[in-house]
Amino acid sequence: MSKNFSKDLLSSFVVFLVALPLCLGVAVASGMPPETGLITGIVGGLLVGMISGSPMQVSGPAAGLVVLVFELHQEHGMAALGLILMMAGLLQVGLGFLKAGQWFRAISPAVVYGMLAGIGVLIMAGQFHVVVDDTPKGTGIKNIMSIPEAIFNGVFPLDGSPHEMAALIGLLTVAVILAWNKFRPEGLKFLPGPLMGLLAAAIASFFYSLEIKHVNVPNNLIGNLSLQGFQNLGGLTNLKYWAEAAALAFIASAETLLSAAAVDKMTAASGRRELRTNYDRELMAQGAGNLLCGALGALPMTGVIVRSSANVQAGAQSRWSTVMHGGWLLLTVALIPHVLERIPTSALAAVLVLTGWKLVSVEHVRKLREFGWIPLTIYFSTLIGVVAFDLLTGVLIGISLTILKMVYKASRLGIKLVTHHSGRSDIYLEGSATFLRLPVLADTLDRVAPQSELHIHFENLTYLDHSCLDLIQEWRQTHEDNGGKVIVEWDRLVSRYTNDKA
Repeated sequence: MSKNFSKDLLSSFVVFLVALPLCLGVAVASGMPPETGLITGIVGGLLVGMISGSPMQVSGPAAGLVVLVFELHQEHGMAALGLILMMAGLLQVGLGFLKAGQWFRAISPAVVYGMLAGIGVLIMAGQFHVVVDDTPKGTGIKNIMSIPEAIFNGVFPLDGSPHEMAALIGLLTVAVILAWNKFRPEGLKFLPGPLMGLLAAAIASFFYSLEIKHVNVPNNLIGNLSLQGFQNLGGLTNLKYWAEAAALAFIASAETLLSAAAVDKMTAASGRRELRTNYDRELMAQGAGNLLCGALGALPMTGVIVRSSANVQAGAQSRWSTVMHGGWLLLTVALIPHVLERIPTSALAAVLVLTGWKLVSVEHVRKLREFGWIPLTIYFSTLIGVVAFDLLTGVLIGISLTILKMVYKASRLGIKLVTHHSGRSDIYLEGSATFLRLPVLADTLDRVAPQSELHIHFENLTYLDHSCLDLIQEWRQTHEDNGGKVIVEWDRLVSRYTNDKA
């Protein structure tokens, strides 16, 4: 075990305090029983923490999958969701064996940020209704459009109704979190704001005996476990299930590996090579975790940057911190499940409203703005697609625009024809000369005066494909046969290529 066991023990407890409210909140937001989030947190610690390819990363239920899980649960039910999650886990394991881990890191940040921002908007819109002890309206657009109604129900008619009391508890939770994050004492910095917000909400609800909704956790969670994922094995032949499993695996893997890359940056200063992520192993570990979570009817998991950063900042030295945080979660549900039932549902929703706000990161927009308007277009198109349609459609819109951008960049060719009084002409090529720009290149060559001397400059050309090369050679032969002269600046292109290689 770790030589720095005491540091791992302390950091594991810090991560546990961060993970506990999020496990409950993500489950409630997904339309699933609270215990399903706790099971996923336990599996993420005890199993995935032991075999993961990113020793400092902490896995568990993530806000980034809330929307997709909610939709799958509403459409298919828990048993089918468990099977779909098992299928997604198998796909992740297979991708890990195929060494596909690094490919997920190639996804455009604009798509990932747009996806997370869209999820953040949906979480805020949906959980806003739960804050007033109401229910979400089914779609993101309906949730957004009915927010004024939720505000009205949470304020009026000022008669102390459950809606008003739930709204007050939600406001109290947010106020405590913000105040604690800003003013918490130096010696208590390991206590996270969401935990303190839930503690304050639970005390207020108990002290005033408020008749509002509270978390409902089984007294014997372990004894109530059932193999949900195996109850609908006939769905293995359902192509729609496989498509939904592929979407779930893709999004979970992308979020996990991007989180792992961020953790690597945080631990780079230590110089310890054993802390660096093995992306393929991490993908297989996540797949194994999701396979087990699906079998148990729990939530899907990803690597979670909030918990992982808390783990690193708390001084974790090895993977044992992650494993022990899973042990703390297990002890909580095994020994004191009744304590969790004191937590108001509106308080968990308030925590998730703040979580959704963090996902809509202004800093991400600023970073993308530095690279021009195209990444911003991809970002907002993905965001709007997620909110207006669904998660998969939004991501596909973002990926499609990214591919179009690549095609545009790859086919961009600047052509400049300069004709001198002496009768000499110069053509300057800049960018990529591919078959997509062949008509433009041919038109430019046709505008060169017959029997003139033409110089073709390649020094600013990044790529020349066979079709454009054939066109130039054929045109050159025809021009020279008609009495003209063509000088191609091959030497500058070869020189630049050789210098780049050196």
